[in-house]
Amino acid sequence: MTELLLFDDPVALTAALIDIESPSHHEAEIADAIEAALRTLGGVEVIRSGNTVVARTHFGHPQRVVLAGHVDTVPLAGNTPHHFGRGADGEDLLFGCGSVDMKSGLACYLSVFARLASRGGQACAFDMTLIAYEGEEVAARYNGLAHLERDRPELLAGDLALLGEPSGGVIEAGCQGTIRVFVDAHGTRAHSARSWLGENAAHQLAPVLTRVAEYQPRTVTIAGCEYREGLNVVGMEGFVATNTIPDHARLVINFRFAPDRSLPEAKAHLEEVLALAGPLELTYDDASPGALPGLDDPVAAELVRAVGGNFRAKFGWTDVARFSSLGVPAVNFGPGDPGFAHKKDEQCPVSQIRGVHAQLLAYLSGE
Repeated sequence: MTELLLFDDPVALTAALIDIESPSHHEAEIADAIEAALRTLGGVEVIRSGNTVVARTHFGHPQRVVLAGHVDTVPLAGNTPHHFGRGADGEDLLFGCGSVDMKSGLACYLSVFARLASRGGQACAFDMTLIAYEGEEVAARYNGLAHLERDRPELLAGDLALLGEPSGGVIEAGCQGTIRVFVDAHGTRAHSARSWLGENAAHQLAPVLTRVAEYQPRTVTIAGCEYREGLNVVGMEGFVATNTIPDHARLVINFRFAPDRSLPEAKAHLEEVLALAGPLELTYDDASPGALPGLDDPVAAELVRAVGGNFRAKFGWTDVARFSSLGVPAVNFGPGDPGFAHKKDEQCPVSQIRGVHAQLLAYLSGE
């Protein structure tokens, strides 16, 4: 088993995590290594649930901060082990699967947790919970954080939660909600040379496609964070043969909505916009609420100050929503450009890893 050196330089720790290949459903090795490293820390409670590892301090501080990061990556693309390189501007870069999403953020969280926990309560401004969880990159039923939310919600309790998602070293507050639906039409199959004998299912979807194309999304500012909604067709199906009228057609539609809308409100708005009529069928494939920024919370405000006041809205959905649903303010904070996530040349600036690590250390120690 690979030995993780939690007190090592956070860049070296990131490299070590990258070299433990952990695509979704194959997280046992990295979970074993993280668990073993955390169990060497004195005075820390360590809990293992599947391939999710939780570590907690109990120093008796009145406030608790949760540091959470997923251990899995998307499928490998020949991009392990890690290697170093330089960008066009001469910037030092760390390459490898998970370097951005999100082993660099996880390395920062593990390192800071270990350093402060080992020094005792006098070195920390808060009690801390570290959660390294499995199954984030796949369907929600595999998500280790969701399993804890269902089975051990007390482990997610805190006054603020930080997710190590890549955010360029800037706080990305809250997240937008997401709804994915199918709109299905049914017709009658016929030869295209005798189209009057059939009913074209694809043509029935034309009014819906037009309404989505003409939709004007909102831009909403909440607590200084600007969220931009979006309603888009992301998939179209309906083909039998090049000489055949299709008897079934489907639109796949994704609605990204600002966190000032509840999930029921977002569903009602979507259905109003689509205005389905006649035989068209609407099926919800996926729906997750957003999360409000939570930056007005005093504990979050301290973090904002620690990072120099740099924050913005998170457009995509992340697991901050799980904490928000439990009443825990949550933000995304980690190194790396999310635009490089899941790419074959996934890369993270070395300076951002060290920068996030230093800011976290200063914030959690109360410096």
